[in-house]
Amino acid sequence: MAQTLAQKILQRHTSEEVREAGQIVQCKVSAVLANDITAPLAIKSFRGMGADKVFDKEKVYLVMDHFTPQKDIDSANQVMVTRRFAEEMGITHYYEGGDCGVEHALLPEQGLVGPGDIVVGADSHTCTYGGVGAFATGMGSTDIAGAMALGETWLKVPSTIRATYAGTLPRWVGGKDFMLRLIGEIGVDGALYKAIEFDGPAIEALDVEGRLTIANMAIEAGGKAGLFASDDKTVAYCAAHKRPGAEKIAADPGASYERELFFDVSGMEPVVACPHLPSNTKPVSGLKDLPVNQVVVGSCTNGRISDMRAAAEILKGRKVAKNVRCIILPATPSIWKQAMQEGLFDIFTDAGCIVGPPTCGPCLGGHMGILGDGERAIATTNRNFKGRMGSLKAEVYLSNAWVAAASAVAGVIAGPDQL
Repeated sequence: MAQTLAQKILQRHTSEEVREAGQIVQCKVSAVLANDITAPLAIKSFRGMGADKVFDKEKVYLVMDHFTPQKDIDSANQVMVTRRFAEEMGITHYYEGGDCGVEHALLPEQGLVGPGDIVVGADSHTCTYGGVGAFATGMGSTDIAGAMALGETWLKVPSTIRATYAGTLPRWVGGKDFMLRLIGEIGVDGALYKAIEFDGPAIEALDVEGRLTIANMAIEAGGKAGLFASDDKTVAYCAAHKRPGAEKIAADPGASYERELFFDVSGMEPVVACPHLPSNTKPVSGLKDLPVNQVVVGSCTNGRISDMRAAAEILKGRKVAKNVRCIILPATPSIWKQAMQEGLFDIFTDAGCIVGPPTCGPCLGGHMGILGDGERAIATTNRNFKGRMGSLKAEVYLSNAWVAAASAVAGVIAGPDQL
Protein backbone atom coordinates (compact mmCIF):
# COMPACT_ATOMS: atom_id res chain seq x y z
CA MET A 1 0.00 0.00 0.00
CA ALA A 2 1.31 3.46 -0.90
CA GLN A 3 1.68 5.41 2.35
CA THR A 4 1.52 9.08 3.25
CA LEU A 5 4.46 10.46 5.19
CA ALA A 6 2.52 10.19 8.46
CA GLN A 7 1.65 6.54 7.79
CA LYS A 8 5.20 5.72 6.76
CA ILE A 9 6.71 7.13 9.97
CA LEU A 10 4.12 5.47 12.21
CA GLN A 11 4.75 2.16 10.46
CA ARG A 12 8.41 2.33 11.44
CA HIS A 13 7.49 2.50 15.12
CA THR A 14 4.81 -0.19 15.39
CA SER A 15 4.63 -3.92 14.83
CA GLU A 16 1.08 -3.54 13.53
CA GLU A 17 0.31 -3.00 9.88
CA VAL A 18 -0.71 0.60 9.29
CA ARG A 19 -3.63 0.22 6.91
CA GLU A 20 -5.97 3.19 7.10
CA ALA A 21 -6.87 6.47 8.74
CA GLY A 22 -8.67 6.08 12.05
CA GLN A 23 -6.81 2.92 12.99
CA ILE A 24 -5.36 2.83 16.53
CA VAL A 25 -1.73 1.71 16.69
CA GLN A 26 0.70 1.30 19.55
CA CYS A 27 3.98 3.06 18.72
CA LYS A 28 7.38 3.26 20.33
CA VAL A 29 8.44 6.88 20.71
CA SER A 30 11.79 8.44 19.90
CA ALA A 31 11.51 11.18 22.51
CA VAL A 32 9.19 12.62 25.16
CA LEU A 33 9.08 16.35 25.97
CA ALA A 34 7.66 18.56 28.71
CA ASN A 35 8.25 22.11 29.92
CA ASP A 36 8.03 24.14 33.12
CA ILE A 37 4.25 24.46 32.89
CA THR A 38 3.38 20.91 31.84
CA ALA A 39 6.14 18.80 33.39
CA PRO A 40 4.92 19.08 37.02
CA LEU A 41 1.51 17.72 35.97
CA ALA A 42 3.17 14.87 34.10
CA ILE A 43 5.43 14.13 37.08
CA LYS A 44 2.40 13.96 39.38
CA SER A 45 0.71 11.48 37.03
CA PHE A 46 3.98 9.55 36.61
CA ARG A 47 4.17 9.02 40.37
CA GLY A 48 0.45 8.33 40.60
CA MET A 49 0.75 5.39 38.21
CA GLY A 50 3.49 3.91 40.36
CA ALA A 51 6.35 4.41 37.89
CA ASP A 52 9.80 4.57 39.44
CA LYS A 53 11.99 5.30 36.41
CA VAL A 54 11.74 6.78 32.95
CA PHE A 55 12.01 4.48 29.95
CA ASP A 56 15.25 6.11 28.77
CA LYS A 57 17.00 8.97 30.56
CA GLU A 58 18.51 10.08 27.22
CA LYS A 59 15.13 10.40 25.50
CA VAL A 60 13.15 12.46 28.00
CA TYR A 61 13.59 16.20 27.39
CA LEU A 62 12.62 18.75 30.05
CA VAL A 63 12.93 22.39 28.96
CA MET A 64 12.22 25.23 31.41
CA ASP A 65 11.35 27.84 28.80
CA HIS A 66 7.94 29.39 29.43
CA PHE A 67 8.78 31.53 32.47
CA THR A 68 12.55 31.62 32.24
CA PRO A 69 14.04 33.29 34.17
CA GLN A 70 11.38 32.43 36.74
CA LYS A 71 9.09 35.39 37.19
CA ASP A 72 7.49 34.63 40.57
CA ILE A 73 7.24 32.10 43.40
CA ASP A 74 4.80 29.83 41.58
CA SER A 75 6.95 29.56 38.47
CA ALA A 76 10.05 29.00 40.60
CA ASN A 77 8.30 26.14 42.38
CA GLN A 78 7.24 24.61 39.05
CA VAL A 79 10.87 24.56 37.94
CA MET A 80 12.03 23.24 41.30
CA VAL A 81 9.68 20.24 41.06
CA THR A 82 10.94 19.47 37.56
CA ARG A 83 14.60 19.96 38.45
CA ARG A 84 14.35 17.53 41.36
CA PHE A 85 12.64 14.96 39.14
CA ALA A 86 15.35 15.32 36.50
CA GLU A 87 18.05 14.80 39.13
CA GLU A 88 16.25 11.80 40.62
CA MET A 89 15.77 10.15 37.23
CA GLY A 90 19.23 11.02 35.92
CA ILE A 91 17.70 12.79 32.91
CA THR A 92 20.42 14.02 30.58
CA HIS A 93 18.49 16.62 28.64
CA TYR A 94 17.28 18.98 31.34
CA TYR A 95 17.53 22.64 30.31
CA GLU A 96 17.31 25.60 32.64
CA GLY A 97 18.99 28.98 32.94
CA GLY A 98 21.89 29.80 30.64
CA ASP A 99 21.60 26.67 28.47
CA CYS A 100 17.83 26.89 28.11
CA GLY A 101 16.04 28.12 25.02
CA VAL A 102 12.52 27.96 23.65
CA GLU A 103 11.96 24.21 23.42
CA HIS A 104 10.83 23.95 19.81
CA ALA A 105 13.81 25.94 18.57
CA LEU A 106 16.23 24.30 20.99
CA LEU A 107 15.62 20.62 20.23
CA PRO A 108 16.18 20.77 16.44
CA GLU A 109 19.23 22.94 17.04
CA GLN A 110 20.65 20.34 19.44
CA GLY A 111 19.99 17.47 17.02
CA LEU A 112 17.53 15.87 19.43
CA VAL A 113 14.76 15.46 16.84
CA GLY A 114 15.06 14.40 13.22
CA PRO A 115 13.65 12.56 10.20
CA GLY A 116 11.56 9.47 10.92
CA ASP A 117 11.25 10.16 14.65
CA ILE A 118 8.05 10.03 16.67
CA VAL A 119 8.13 12.80 19.26
CA VAL A 120 5.36 13.41 21.79
CA GLY A 121 5.33 16.47 23.96
CA ALA A 122 3.20 18.10 26.61
CA ASP A 123 2.98 21.23 24.50
CA SER A 124 0.72 21.79 21.52
CA HIS A 125 3.50 23.19 19.34
CA THR A 126 5.47 19.95 19.49
CA CYS A 127 4.29 19.60 15.88
CA THR A 128 7.18 21.96 14.97
CA TYR A 129 9.52 19.01 14.44
CA GLY A 130 7.63 17.97 11.34
CA GLY A 131 9.80 20.61 9.71
CA VAL A 132 12.69 18.14 9.91
CA GLY A 133 10.61 15.11 8.90
CA ALA A 134 9.48 13.88 12.33
CA PHE A 135 5.95 12.82 13.28
CA ALA A 136 5.61 15.12 16.28
CA THR A 137 2.48 15.91 18.22
CA GLY A 138 1.26 17.44 21.46
CA MET A 139 -0.47 15.44 24.17
CA GLY A 140 -1.89 15.97 27.62
CA SER A 141 0.38 15.60 30.63
CA THR A 142 -1.16 12.27 31.68
CA ASP A 143 -0.38 10.71 28.29
CA ILE A 144 3.10 12.17 28.51
CA ALA A 145 3.58 10.57 31.91
CA GLY A 146 2.71 7.20 30.40
CA ALA A 147 5.14 7.77 27.53
CA MET A 148 7.91 8.78 29.94
CA ALA A 149 7.42 5.53 31.84
CA LEU A 150 6.78 3.13 28.96
CA GLY A 151 8.51 4.62 25.93
CA GLU A 152 5.42 4.05 23.84
CA THR A 153 1.95 5.43 23.31
CA TRP A 154 -1.15 4.81 21.23
CA LEU A 155 -1.93 6.99 18.25
CA LYS A 156 -4.86 7.17 15.90
CA VAL A 157 -3.56 7.11 12.34
CA PRO A 158 -4.51 10.51 10.94
CA SER A 159 -5.87 11.15 7.50
CA THR A 160 -3.68 13.57 5.56
CA ILE A 161 -4.27 16.86 3.79
CA ARG A 162 -1.65 17.61 1.15
CA ALA A 163 -0.83 21.30 0.70
CA THR A 164 1.16 22.05 -2.46
CA TYR A 165 2.82 25.44 -2.91
CA ALA A 166 4.02 26.53 -6.33
CA GLY A 167 5.38 29.74 -7.79
CA THR A 168 8.27 32.06 -7.06
CA LEU A 169 8.83 33.27 -3.50
CA PRO A 170 8.20 37.05 -3.38
CA ARG A 171 10.21 39.58 -1.39
CA TRP A 172 9.17 39.89 2.27
CA VAL A 173 7.22 36.60 2.18
CA GLY A 174 8.20 33.42 4.03
CA GLY A 175 6.94 30.33 5.79
CA LYS A 176 4.76 32.28 8.23
CA ASP A 177 2.81 33.75 5.34
CA PHE A 178 2.41 30.35 3.68
CA MET A 179 0.86 28.96 6.85
CA LEU A 180 -1.36 31.93 7.66
CA ARG A 181 -2.73 31.75 4.14
CA LEU A 182 -3.59 28.08 4.60
CA ILE A 183 -5.21 28.66 8.01
CA GLY A 184 -7.16 31.55 6.54
CA GLU A 185 -8.56 29.20 3.91
CA ILE A 186 -9.39 26.09 5.96
CA GLY A 187 -9.96 27.63 9.42
CA VAL A 188 -8.67 26.77 12.86
CA ASP A 189 -10.41 23.39 12.78
CA GLY A 190 -9.94 22.60 9.10
CA ALA A 191 -7.33 19.94 9.82
CA LEU A 192 -8.70 18.61 13.09
CA TYR A 193 -6.74 15.44 14.01
CA LYS A 194 -5.30 15.33 10.52
CA ALA A 195 -1.74 15.46 9.30
CA ILE A 196 -0.86 18.24 6.86
CA GLU A 197 1.82 17.26 4.37
CA PHE A 198 3.55 20.18 2.65
CA ASP A 199 5.20 19.94 -0.76
CA GLY A 200 5.74 21.71 -4.06
CA PRO A 201 8.43 23.89 -5.65
CA ALA A 202 7.91 26.81 -3.26
CA ILE A 203 8.28 24.50 -0.26
CA GLU A 204 11.46 23.03 -1.72
CA ALA A 205 12.80 26.58 -2.07
CA LEU A 206 12.26 27.33 1.63
CA ASP A 207 15.08 26.75 4.06
CA VAL A 208 14.54 24.40 7.01
CA GLU A 209 13.86 27.28 9.40
CA GLY A 210 10.93 28.34 7.20
CA ARG A 211 9.63 24.78 7.21
CA LEU A 212 9.87 24.62 11.01
CA THR A 213 7.77 27.80 11.16
CA ILE A 214 5.07 26.23 8.99
CA ALA A 215 5.03 22.94 10.92
CA ASN A 216 4.86 24.87 14.19
CA MET A 217 1.48 26.32 13.28
CA ALA A 218 -0.12 23.09 12.05
CA ILE A 219 -1.91 23.00 15.41
CA GLU A 220 -3.43 26.41 14.62
CA ALA A 221 -5.36 24.63 11.85
CA GLY A 222 -6.31 21.86 14.30
CA GLY A 223 -3.68 19.53 12.87
CA LYS A 224 -2.25 16.50 14.61
CA ALA A 225 1.05 16.95 12.77
CA GLY A 226 2.61 19.10 10.06
CA LEU A 227 5.02 17.14 7.90
CA PHE A 228 7.77 17.83 5.40
CA ALA A 229 9.72 15.26 3.45
CA SER A 230 13.33 14.99 4.53
CA ASP A 231 15.42 16.14 1.55
CA ASP A 232 18.96 17.36 0.93
CA LYS A 233 18.29 20.56 2.87
CA THR A 234 17.02 18.57 5.85
CA VAL A 235 20.03 16.27 5.82
CA ALA A 236 22.40 19.26 5.62
CA TYR A 237 20.57 21.06 8.43
CA CYS A 238 20.73 18.00 10.67
CA ALA A 239 24.44 17.51 9.91
CA ALA A 240 25.08 21.12 10.92
CA HIS A 241 23.09 20.65 14.13
CA LYS A 242 24.65 17.64 15.85
CA ARG A 243 22.71 14.96 13.94
CA PRO A 244 24.93 13.60 11.17
CA GLY A 245 23.68 10.79 8.97
CA ALA A 246 20.03 11.87 8.91
CA GLU A 247 18.01 10.00 6.31
CA LYS A 248 15.77 11.16 3.53
CA ILE A 249 12.15 10.14 3.87
CA ALA A 250 9.08 11.05 1.81
CA ALA A 251 5.56 9.87 1.10
CA ASP A 252 5.12 7.09 -1.43
CA PRO A 253 4.02 8.02 -4.96
CA GLY A 254 0.32 7.34 -5.26
CA ALA A 255 -0.44 7.78 -1.55
CA SER A 256 -4.07 8.62 -0.82
CA TYR A 257 -4.98 12.03 0.62
CA GLU A 258 -8.25 13.14 2.16
CA ARG A 259 -7.95 16.57 0.58
CA GLU A 260 -5.50 18.39 -1.65
CA LEU A 261 -4.89 22.13 -1.52
CA PHE A 262 -2.95 24.20 -4.04
CA PHE A 263 -1.41 27.64 -3.56
CA ASP A 264 0.49 29.80 -6.03
CA VAL A 265 2.74 32.14 -4.04
CA SER A 266 3.83 34.26 -7.02
CA GLY A 267 2.86 37.86 -6.35
CA MET A 268 1.74 37.03 -2.82
CA GLU A 269 2.18 39.72 -0.18
CA PRO A 270 2.78 39.23 3.55
CA VAL A 271 -0.22 37.95 5.48
CA VAL A 272 -1.40 39.22 8.87
CA ALA A 273 -3.76 37.37 11.22
CA CYS A 274 -6.17 39.79 12.90
CA PRO A 275 -7.88 39.34 16.29
CA HIS A 276 -8.93 37.02 17.69
CA LEU A 277 -8.13 33.95 15.54
CA PRO A 278 -5.17 32.91 13.38
CA SER A 279 -7.71 32.27 10.60
CA ASN A 280 -8.82 35.91 10.47
CA THR A 281 -6.24 36.79 7.84
CA LYS A 282 -5.69 39.76 5.55
CA PRO A 283 -2.89 40.91 3.27
CA VAL A 284 -0.80 43.49 5.10
CA SER A 285 -1.81 46.17 2.57
CA GLY A 286 -5.40 45.66 3.68
CA LEU A 287 -4.65 47.02 7.14
CA LYS A 288 -4.42 50.79 7.31
CA ASP A 289 -3.62 53.18 10.14
CA LEU A 290 -3.82 50.67 12.99
CA PRO A 291 -1.49 52.00 15.71
CA VAL A 292 0.54 49.48 17.71
CA ASN A 293 1.78 49.71 21.27
CA GLN A 294 3.99 46.64 21.22
CA VAL A 295 5.95 44.57 18.71
CA VAL A 296 7.41 41.15 19.56
CA VAL A 297 9.95 39.30 17.43
CA GLY A 298 10.61 35.87 18.88
CA SER A 299 8.89 32.64 20.02
CA CYS A 300 9.05 29.03 18.82
CA THR A 301 7.49 30.22 15.57
CA ASN A 302 9.80 33.01 14.47
CA GLY A 303 12.64 33.43 16.95
CA ARG A 304 15.37 31.82 14.85
CA ILE A 305 18.45 33.50 13.39
CA SER A 306 16.73 34.05 10.03
CA ASP A 307 14.02 35.99 11.89
CA MET A 308 16.60 38.04 13.77
CA ARG A 309 18.25 38.91 10.44
CA ALA A 310 14.91 39.78 8.86
CA ALA A 311 14.04 42.18 11.68
CA ALA A 312 17.52 43.73 11.56
CA GLU A 313 17.24 44.21 7.79
CA ILE A 314 14.26 46.50 8.36
CA LEU A 315 15.45 48.20 11.55
CA LYS A 316 18.97 49.05 10.38
CA GLY A 317 19.39 52.82 10.28
CA ARG A 318 15.82 53.37 11.48
CA LYS A 319 14.16 54.12 14.82
CA VAL A 320 11.26 52.45 16.58
CA ALA A 321 8.30 54.84 16.66
CA LYS A 322 7.76 56.83 19.82
CA ASN A 323 5.62 55.03 22.42
CA VAL A 324 6.11 51.60 20.77
CA ARG A 325 7.79 48.80 22.73
CA CYS A 326 9.74 46.58 20.34
CA ILE A 327 10.85 43.42 22.11
CA ILE A 328 13.39 41.08 20.49
CA LEU A 329 13.75 37.57 21.97
CA PRO A 330 16.22 35.24 20.24
CA ALA A 331 14.87 31.73 20.82
CA THR A 332 18.01 29.97 22.08
CA PRO A 333 21.37 30.91 23.64
CA SER A 334 23.19 30.03 20.42
CA ILE A 335 20.84 32.20 18.35
CA TRP A 336 21.31 34.99 20.91
CA LYS A 337 25.09 34.66 20.65
CA GLN A 338 25.06 34.49 16.87
CA ALA A 339 22.85 37.57 16.61
CA MET A 340 25.22 39.43 18.92
CA GLN A 341 28.30 38.34 16.95
CA GLU A 342 26.70 39.43 13.66
CA GLY A 343 26.11 42.90 15.08
CA LEU A 344 22.34 42.55 15.09
CA PHE A 345 22.08 43.67 18.72
CA ASP A 346 23.75 46.96 17.81
CA ILE A 347 21.11 47.44 15.12
CA PHE A 348 18.29 46.57 17.54
CA THR A 349 19.49 48.75 20.41
CA ASP A 350 20.36 51.69 18.13
CA ALA A 351 16.78 51.46 16.83
CA GLY A 352 15.41 51.57 20.36
CA CYS A 353 14.45 47.91 20.79
CA ILE A 354 14.53 45.87 23.98
CA VAL A 355 16.64 42.71 23.59
CA GLY A 356 15.72 39.99 26.07
CA PRO A 357 16.81 36.45 26.96
CA PRO A 358 15.68 33.26 25.21
CA THR A 359 12.20 32.73 26.64
CA CYS A 360 8.60 32.18 25.58
CA GLY A 361 7.83 35.27 27.64
CA PRO A 362 5.02 37.38 26.19
CA CYS A 363 3.80 34.81 23.66
CA LEU A 364 1.59 33.09 26.22
CA GLY A 365 1.04 36.17 28.37
CA GLY A 366 3.78 34.92 30.67
CA HIS A 367 6.08 37.87 31.26
CA MET A 368 8.45 40.35 29.56
CA GLY A 369 5.78 42.06 27.49
CA ILE A 370 2.24 41.85 28.84
CA LEU A 371 -0.47 43.92 27.17
CA GLY A 372 -2.70 46.29 29.12
CA ASP A 373 -6.33 47.15 28.53
CA GLY A 374 -6.94 48.40 24.99
CA GLU A 375 -3.36 47.90 23.81
CA ARG A 376 -2.53 46.45 20.39
CA ALA A 377 0.47 44.27 19.51
CA ILE A 378 1.82 42.74 16.35
CA ALA A 379 3.97 39.69 16.98
CA THR A 380 5.77 36.87 15.22
CA THR A 381 4.14 34.45 17.66
CA ASN A 382 1.55 31.80 16.80
CA ARG A 383 -1.70 32.66 18.60
CA ASN A 384 -3.83 35.74 18.94
CA PHE A 385 -6.76 34.50 21.02
CA LYS A 386 -8.43 37.00 23.31
CA GLY A 387 -6.25 37.46 26.38
CA ARG A 388 -3.34 35.50 24.90
CA MET A 389 -0.73 38.20 25.59
CA GLY A 390 -2.31 39.84 28.59
CA SER A 391 -5.51 41.82 28.95
CA LEU A 392 -8.76 40.43 27.57
CA LYS A 393 -9.28 43.92 26.18
CA ALA A 394 -6.05 43.88 24.17
CA GLU A 395 -5.54 42.87 20.54
CA VAL A 396 -2.81 40.68 19.02
CA TYR A 397 -1.97 40.56 15.32
CA LEU A 398 0.35 37.90 13.88
CA SER A 399 2.93 38.42 11.14
CA ASN A 400 6.37 37.54 9.89
CA ALA A 401 9.49 39.30 11.25
CA TRP A 402 9.78 41.77 8.34
CA VAL A 403 6.25 43.05 8.90
CA ALA A 404 6.64 43.16 12.68
CA ALA A 405 9.81 45.24 12.39
CA ALA A 406 8.29 47.54 9.78
CA SER A 407 5.30 48.09 12.06
CA ALA A 408 7.64 48.99 14.93
CA VAL A 409 9.18 51.73 12.78
CA ALA A 410 5.91 52.97 11.29
CA GLY A 411 4.03 52.91 14.60
CA VAL A 412 1.14 51.32 12.72
CA ILE A 413 0.74 47.88 11.14
CA ALA A 414 2.70 48.11 7.91
CA GLY A 415 4.71 46.07 5.44
CA PRO A 416 8.32 46.89 4.53
CA ASP A 417 7.21 48.40 1.21
CA GLN A 418 5.13 50.94 3.11
CA LEU A 419 8.10 52.46 4.94
